[in-house]
Amino acid sequence: MMPEMIYLDNAATSWPKPDCVSEAMTDAIRRCGGNPGRGGHRLALAAGELLYEVRERTAEFFGADDPFRVSFTSNITMAVNLVLNGFLNPGDHVLVSPMEHNAVMRPLTAMGISYDILPGDRNGKVLLSEIQRKIRENTRLIIICHESNVSGIVQPIRKIGQIARENNIFLLTDCAQSAGHIPIHINTDNIDFLCFTGHKGLFGPTGTGGVVFGDRVDIGRIRPLVRGGTGSLSESFDQPDFLPDRFESGTQNICGLAGLNAGLKWIEDQGQEKLTQRCRMLMDQLRSGLELVPGIHLYSGEGQVLSITIDGLDNGTAAAELEERWGIMTRIGLHCAPLAHKTLGTFPNGTIRFAVSPFTTQKDIEICTEGCKTLAEESWKKK
Repeated sequence: MMPEMIYLDNAATSWPKPDCVSEAMTDAIRRCGGNPGRGGHRLALAAGELLYEVRERTAEFFGADDPFRVSFTSNITMAVNLVLNGFLNPGDHVLVSPMEHNAVMRPLTAMGISYDILPGDRNGKVLLSEIQRKIRENTRLIIICHESNVSGIVQPIRKIGQIARENNIFLLTDCAQSAGHIPIHINTDNIDFLCFTGHKGLFGPTGTGGVVFGDRVDIGRIRPLVRGGTGSLSESFDQPDFLPDRFESGTQNICGLAGLNAGLKWIEDQGQEKLTQRCRMLMDQLRSGLELVPGIHLYSGEGQVLSITIDGLDNGTAAAELEERWGIMTRIGLHCAPLAHKTLGTFPNGTIRFAVSPFTTQKDIEICTEGCKTLAEESWKKK
């Protein structure tokens, strides 16, 4: 008989979702079944109203003044690709953090864009004093993974953004892990391209994400990633040059965005600071329970993600044992971030990763701690 399920894979996708998310998605299918911007009947109008509502709520959540500077995509990977492919040109140079995800590194590699990795400390936090010497005449963009999906290390984006602005360079932040867990304000934090996903800390469904464009960004100078029908300027073969249509060809995921809208509202109702403090308390509990255990090595920052390795024990075997014996669901491997693992010294085997959510309980953490301790002790005895 399998033990009760303990879900600690929230860095991959958050689960469970608040009940209001699935309720909103069901309501959208029933009430907003039309195609937004593609008709004047009530179902199409209802879909359009819902789409504007979530656009407005997303803009407000991230501190943007104009809801139309929010462009929705199917996930953050598509959002990052939209910016990189649309903004960069041959000959441009880019700076990246030591903790970047393959959502950044693979497009840069495929595009042949020259890049340098910013120096960081042993945890991968960017050394602010080293940024200036890495900047070249052709450096056009700095890309920062705000919170690492491997270790939870949080980068000082506001200070990095200030350095970028002083050098007339743009800043892209990958907020996949941080959005919902850490307050982010696009203007105060000096961000030009804020890329986010809906299905993690924002508690929306998979298939949702987007880009919030800062005020410095000239939209007309960014090439669309996808071109096609927008419901506007249908007489022309040219892509519209105005937002949001320029980057939103095709029918939007109205059902998914309804869920994202509900997730954002749930965070507002609960209080983001309250949710953040709860997750930090849980991670502190897990960290303090494991950091002195012989044979366990921690790779952890200040976010809601913690990675470990256990001496003498294969990561896959450890994860299988954790689920079979204690019901703990986690993720192992390189987490699509080999650069981060090279920075931490955990390449090529990777780590065992845990990530909490506001629905995680202290009892869950106690069981996880005991399970990891037991595996470490058993591994030691086999030596």
